[in-house]
Amino acid sequence: MRSAFHPDNGPLTDRGAERGEREAMGSLFSGAIGTFKNPISHRSVNYDDPILAAEAVLLADLLRLLDGRGSSSEPPV
Repeated sequence: MRSAFHPDNGPLTDRGAERGEREAMGSLFSGAIGTFKNPISHRSVNYDDPILAAEAVLLADLLRLLDGRGSSSEPPV
């Protein structure tokens, strides 16, 4: 995630956004992967709380912000 959203040359960074916003987007997705994806890759995780499970799904839905980024050799704008 840090490489993908590197604020200067990451293929998923939005070079049209302010640098702080580019850094924040990278932090958002790095945090989401670290919090929700990595644990289930290493052990059985049971989301007993349906609200937490729903919030994780809603956070994953933010991936729609990336539609069209990194899909070509052209730098994202």
